[in-house]
Amino acid sequence: MSTTTATRFPQIAFIGGGNMASAILGGLIHQGLPLGQIEVVEPWEQARTALQQQFGVVAHAGAGPQLERAEVVVWAIKPQNFKDAALDTQSYTRNALHLSVAAGIRSSSIAHWLGSERVVRAMPNTPALIGQGISGLYARPSVSETERLLVEQIMASTGAHLWVEAEAQLDAVTALSGSGPAYVFYFLEAMVQAGVDMGLSAAQSEQLAIATFAGASELAKRSHESPAALRERVTSKGGTTYAALETMRGAELDRHFIAALRAAQTRAQELGDACGA
Repeated sequence: MSTTTATRFPQIAFIGGGNMASAILGGLIHQGLPLGQIEVVEPWEQARTALQQQFGVVAHAGAGPQLERAEVVVWAIKPQNFKDAALDTQSYTRNALHLSVAAGIRSSSIAHWLGSERVVRAMPNTPALIGQGISGLYARPSVSETERLLVEQIMASTGAHLWVEAEAQLDAVTALSGSGPAYVFYFLEAMVQAGVDMGLSAAQSEQLAIATFAGASELAKRSHESPAALRERVTSKGGTTYAALETMRGAELDRHFIAALRAAQTRAQELGDACGA
């Protein structure tokens, strides 16, 4: 998003001012989005105060005519609150492009509640808080190519993105990358505990484990080889890595891990059913 003139930025409204909204908002302000082009609706007083202190924006407790200026509305609220918030807001935002980062709420429900087909769903993950996230994006057919580009510019403040052509694929995105940071933290916990059990301090184990995940991820990102090929390069038959991997294979860790991701996908589908119109 260009920062040469303020007119290059759209008028943006945020419904919800929690962590993900703050990540997007902070990134846009860093890019040069003027505070005068931002509206925020956040019912929780403590969150409104935090936004004021962190970014200097004024947040409102409820929807109102101030939202009529919005060209883009970013929905960053809990799924169970979405319908009521949408019904309260729809009369002010019928002309806006709607971008939802709320997990599980399908675009058909959002379109129904808001009376608009111009809806994009995004599934980000928590590394967005440091600009290192990745988001899966899905646009309803009424969203133009120009509007897709605008969404990309907004989500660029949180990291990378990819588009999916079928909305059901967002449930897989949720299972893989949306919930994915928790899997990484889970394995980091196990590696730290193993290090302690083997005689290292907790601090040493944590430093080694985090650096290993970060370095291996960066290597995979830069390499033209597949993860399987990179794994094979580290594994010598009869060596230490081989011994560890054979233990994992014996426990069918890969099968259990894939089953865990499928459970997350199923739960995402269930949430979509439960929270829909």
